[in-house]
Amino acid sequence: MMTLTRFRSLVAGAVIFSLSAALAPEPAMAAGDGVAAIVNATVITDADVAKRAAFLRLRRAPGAGTKSAREELVNEALMRAEIIRVGASVSTDDVDAAFARFANSNKMSVAQLTQILSKAGVTAEHFKSYIGIQMSWPRAVNSRYGANGQMSAQEFIGRLQKDNGKKPVTNEYILQQVIFVIPASKKGKITGKRKSEAEASRKQYPGCEGGKAFAATMHDVSIRDIGRVLEPQLPAAWKEDLLKASVGGTTRTQVTDRGVEYIAVCKKRQVSDDFAAQVVYQAEDLEKAEKQGKDPNSVKYLDELRKRAQIELR
Repeated sequence: MMTLTRFRSLVAGAVIFSLSAALAPEPAMAAGDGVAAIVNATVITDADVAKRAAFLRLRRAPGAGTKSAREELVNEALMRAEIIRVGASVSTDDVDAAFARFANSNKMSVAQLTQILSKAGVTAEHFKSYIGIQMSWPRAVNSRYGANGQMSAQEFIGRLQKDNGKKPVTNEYILQQVIFVIPASKKGKITGKRKSEAEASRKQYPGCEGGKAFAATMHDVSIRDIGRVLEPQLPAAWKEDLLKASVGGTTRTQVTDRGVEYIAVCKKRQVSDDFAAQVVYQAEDLEKAEKQGKDPNSVKYLDELRKRAQIELR
C-alpha cells in the first residue's frame, strides 16, 4: 500500500525549478468525455475522476469513490494554479526522477510501473500529475507561511518552558555523497554497469578525508560534501540506511536522476543547542500533522483558495 507519508519519503529532497510543465494536467478531454467540474478555467472530466477513483482504490484510501475523487481533483486544480502563480513548481525531470525512484523502491522498472498503473485504470501520466502537486505544494505553503515552518522565538520559548527548560538531544551527522554520474543521453544504457561500479567502490571507500582523491581514480565520479545535518533533517529516501550506517561507513546505493549514489557518514555526535531543539520540535510537529493527515497551514491556504475560486460541480 502506498501512503502519503511513504510517497513523501520517496520524493524528499527534490530541487526547486520553476517549470509549470511539471504540473501540467493530462491532455485535454477527448470528444465524448463528460464534464465533472469546472474550477475557475480548469475543466475536470469524468475520465479524470474515473482515473482518480482508481488511484484512490490503489492507495486503499478510505471512502474511495467518485465523490472523493472529484473533491481531490478540485483541490489539486486550485493547488496547481497557485503553485504556478508563486513559482513553486518542480521540474518535469524532478517528477520523472521521483517516478523512477518509486518504481525502483518497489523493485520494478519504470515500464513495469507504467504497465501496472495502466492496468489499474490510473495511467502513468495521472500519477505523475499527482506527484508534481505533492512535491510542489509544500513549497508553495512554505513561501506563504515561512520556509520550513520556522518557529517564532515566542513559540520556541513556550516549548522549552513546557519541557522545563530541558532542550531535546539529537544526533548531528557530517555526510559526504558519492555520485557515479550517468549522462542523460546514456540513462538506461549503462545504469547496471554504473551500479556495479558503485557497489564495488563502497568496499574500498577510504573515508571522507580521502573521498575526493578516491573519486579522482575513477571515471565520472563526483564527491559532494553535504556537511552538517541533524537527524530529523536526514533525507527521507536515505534516512533508514543512514541510521544503520556506522561512522566511516556508507549507505547502500540508489539510482537517482543524477546516476548511482551512496552517502558516507564522516562524523556523528549528540548535540543539544537552540538550533537542534527547534529542528526536533519542528519534526515532532510535522509528524503529528502527518498522523492527523493534514498540515494546518496547508488546510488554511487551501480554504482561502476555495473561498476565492469559482467552482462548478456537475
